[in-house]
Amino acid sequence: MGIFCINHSSLNPQNFLLRTVQEKEIMATLLGSESPWTGGKRSSRNIIAKITHSQIAGQGFSRGTQLPEALLQERDKRAKWHGIPELLQKLHESSHPNSDLSHTHSVLKELSSLLSMEAMSFVTEDRKSAQESTFPNTYTFDLFGGVDLLVEILMRPTLTMQKKKPQMNDDLVKDCLSVLYNCCICTEGVTKSLAARDDFVLFLFTLMTNKKTFLQTATLIEDILGVKKDMIQLEGIPNLSGLVQSFDQQQLANFCRILSVTISEPDVRNDDKHTLLAKNAQQKRNASPSRAEVNQVTLLNIPGFIERLCKLATRKVSEATGASNFLQELEDWYTWLDNALVLDALMQMATEEAEHSSTGQHPLCSYESSMATSPLRHRLPQSMKIVHEIMYKVEVLYVLCVLLMGRQRNQVHKMLAEFRLIPGLNNLFDKLIWRKYTSSDHVVHGQNENCDCSPEISFKIQFLRLLQSFSDHHENKYLLLNSQELNELSAISLKANIPEVEALVNTDRSLVCDGKKGLLTRLLAVMKREPPDSSFRFWQARAVESFLRGATSYADQMFLLKRGLLEHILFCIIDSGCKSRDVLQSYFDLLGELMKFNIDAFKRFNKYVSTDDKFQTFMTQINSSLVDSNMLVRCIVLSLDRFESQTEDVKVVEVLSECCLLSYMARVENRLSFLFRLVNVINVQTLTQENVSCLNTSLVVLMLARRRGKLPFYLNTLREKEYAEKYPGCLLNNFHNLLRFWQRHYLNKDKDSTCLENSSCIPFDYWKETVSVLLGSDRTSLCAIASYIDEPFMELDRDLLED
Repeated sequence: MGIFCINHSSLNPQNFLLRTVQEKEIMATLLGSESPWTGGKRSSRNIIAKITHSQIAGQGFSRGTQLPEALLQERDKRAKWHGIPELLQKLHESSHPNSDLSHTHSVLKELSSLLSMEAMSFVTEDRKSAQESTFPNTYTFDLFGGVDLLVEILMRPTLTMQKKKPQMNDDLVKDCLSVLYNCCICTEGVTKSLAARDDFVLFLFTLMTNKKTFLQTATLIEDILGVKKDMIQLEGIPNLSGLVQSFDQQQLANFCRILSVTISEPDVRNDDKHTLLAKNAQQKRNASPSRAEVNQVTLLNIPGFIERLCKLATRKVSEATGASNFLQELEDWYTWLDNALVLDALMQMATEEAEHSSTGQHPLCSYESSMATSPLRHRLPQSMKIVHEIMYKVEVLYVLCVLLMGRQRNQVHKMLAEFRLIPGLNNLFDKLIWRKYTSSDHVVHGQNENCDCSPEISFKIQFLRLLQSFSDHHENKYLLLNSQELNELSAISLKANIPEVEALVNTDRSLVCDGKKGLLTRLLAVMKREPPDSSFRFWQARAVESFLRGATSYADQMFLLKRGLLEHILFCIIDSGCKSRDVLQSYFDLLGELMKFNIDAFKRFNKYVSTDDKFQTFMTQINSSLVDSNMLVRCIVLSLDRFESQTEDVKVVEVLSECCLLSYMARVENRLSFLFRLVNVINVQTLTQENVSCLNTSLVVLMLARRRGKLPFYLNTLREKEYAEKYPGCLLNNFHNLLRFWQRHYLNKDKDSTCLENSSCIPFDYWKETVSVLLGSDRTSLCAIASYIDEPFMELDRDLLED
């Protein structure tokens, strides 16, 4: 990085660390220039002689700025280096151990003034990538070794052998860090070069103990970790536990921005895009816990860490202005406020001013009390305090969400319940989480740099993701209700003469939501008011669906049915004109969980879908993308199978005869049509976490057929369909390969298959047995796929499964 530090053996005109075209041009002008001390003659011979002599004498250059000062001055005018190489010479000479660092600081400030305008231009105006922009001052600073020199200055106290370590002024440290950050954002390659130095990265964490340098340090660390190839190991940070415990709440929230990078698996947000074949192969290669998983455990072992995050996530923020003023003020500020770091700096300024007038208060309290008299009152809107808090809550909720999805999920769940995270979020819901007004036209990046979201949008999405992770297949989901709503569930079970689910009975009522409504009920109310084209619909539906996942609970379904959820979903699918496939998929999945095995739900469905036009629109939506709707198809098939075994129940018989949806699925040709398309839409090479459900839905159809002795009929129909479509053997060979993959995937010892059993109410042993029967090699068996593939089209010996 730069030519400040040069290997002695490389000092000749041919290999003088010529990394880029611009460096070659600089060296060419240096070696071929006219110089004042040569009487106008070309000086390349003199410079080459100087370099050669220094190598022979064992005193080779160690810095690019050791080139003759007169030469640097002369070339500076032509190259427009603005005196940066000379300033770097002065910076180096003034920063030796035991030197007066005040002079060092004055030189650095002069350099900083030359670089800061470029950085400000990058952040607040152009917002271009470093590759698209030209920042000559920053480039020259790095070229002549300025970045390496600042790293050396910062780390020098840790490298000295002296008993009395030299102390660096906090302002000098801050300016060193700020200049390094400016170089990172303006000059390509600087960030990656710093990221490759593990010693420097770990050293930066030690600077976070100083509150005065915390913000600059956190900013630089976040930038470096964003490009670091190897994820940093948190346990390698010196005294991490003490470091975290020393943070105040605002610092801890900012630290979560850094933690989000260290505990997230690579590509976690694009999980559905990777094939299961590739993911399974990767798991075989990496049998041991990933670095992200190790980092998660490290965090959980820090005393009080989760408790403090819960307090931070649920801390209330008083409204400083009305909603209309809030939005008006944001109109002006979002035009240049690109990320939370700019706002951090403003908040820090306000806090520092507040500390002069009030002591012993929390920083945010000091900020609030000082704003009335502070000069910043005219420059910093009071409502920025709310945005500031929202930004930090986004980071905190993200960290909690990742931990909830990790291997230590049960441990995290227990702590989140104990520290009353859910009741706390419930109390924030109306005034902060789901504010009436959302400014969605402005962009501030959250923890994911690829996500263009305003703070409030990011906050809402992160909140919904947390609810989804919290409820998904976990008994703690009932903490989303209040005591009155829990009593309602008990009453529903009593009226239906069915036992209460064990998780409901075991729920600790001291940890549930308080107030008139629980968090789930508040979410339903918001969901109904959401505009048809809102992207929140997807996340809201996912959060509510997660509450229903697991073993089907009649009481849970009725609780939501009584609040009009089914009618709302059908309106969105049939009448709202929604075109988003993601939103429609989330509503199909939610509808499936809401209706499964529930005769009352099918009766309500038939009442809403009361005309042929509505039913045709509904079926068109289902058929337009079977990958999106297959979970709903599975629900209908399973429910029909159960209802047909309950013909002694008058209500069931009545609904079976009247419900258009059940009548449609009761026709064998319709079930076979779904089966054919489910098998045809996927293959082993394209299976992902998103579409593997199509394979399981096709299996459900065949398992139910097998239980009724009709499996040969279904397989033979698939064979006839192949011949009718003029590609014999193709469909059944594909299905055979899919089932072989299914065995390898779901019979893996680390694979939790209870979700298949819970969602279908079919024992997993029957799943395994049915797959074995279908894969049987006996061509005389009427239940083996091989029996229905003619010899010329047999491809069963081909192993398409990649190891």
